[in-house]
Amino acid sequence: MDQEFFIALAINAITALVIAIVALWFSGWVRTRIVKLSDRNARFDRTLAHFLGSVARYAILALAVVFILGRFGIQTTSLAAIIGAAGLAIGLALQGSLSNLAAGVLLVALRPFKAGDYISAGGESGTVDEITLFNTEMTTPDNVKIIVPNGDIFSSAITNYSHYDKRRCDLVFGVSYDTDLKQAETAILSCITADPRAHQEPEPFVKVSNLGDSSVDFTVRVWCDASDYWGLKFDLTRAVKEAFDAGGIDIPFPTQTQINVEA
Repeated sequence: MDQEFFIALAINAITALVIAIVALWFSGWVRTRIVKLSDRNARFDRTLAHFLGSVARYAILALAVVFILGRFGIQTTSLAAIIGAAGLAIGLALQGSLSNLAAGVLLVALRPFKAGDYISAGGESGTVDEITLFNTEMTTPDNVKIIVPNGDIFSSAITNYSHYDKRRCDLVFGVSYDTDLKQAETAILSCITADPRAHQEPEPFVKVSNLGDSSVDFTVRVWCDASDYWGLKFDLTRAVKEAFDAGGIDIPFPTQTQINVEA
């Protein structure tokens, strides 16, 4: 009797192990196949593909757990009773994870961003790699991977820098009070016109915006492609500085005068 029991237990354990291995492999294979659909079909969003792949993977694993428990004689009705009894405790213990799951579903459904977008959300900024069931994975510009809980993202303001194809580059340049303002404005406009990344429509904005303590400030607004934003911002700042130097236009800066007091 004992021998038959242990033999049956060993068979069930081996069967359960096989089911677990097959489920792990098959769930991974299904997830990969779903994700690859976005590569073959441009209309199938990559973010949605990754999310559906994760859902399919966990669903297969959950089904495998039911089969494994069935091998050990735990009936479906008994399993439902156990899940029902433990549901409240699990819900309380995993309320953070469940809120992340709900937020993940809403992020995919509402789609405030997608994979490949550069966003700022949940106190972090980076390029979105993947939205999983519980977390959103991002990569920072200096190639650091960040994993942010979906709940943190959905409960905070989301800034999507990649949503639109065009962005406005805002800059401020200060010149001294004795500067010929028309000359300074012309120098700035010439730098903008010389850069092919700067759009001429809408027309670049270059106007005196502030009379500061030691400088007259020009506000500059230039539209460009979103992908050219940082390059244009950095290069235009340098180009204007060099144009000011070439034209003899002074840029004021704080100075300190040391007074020697003789005893």
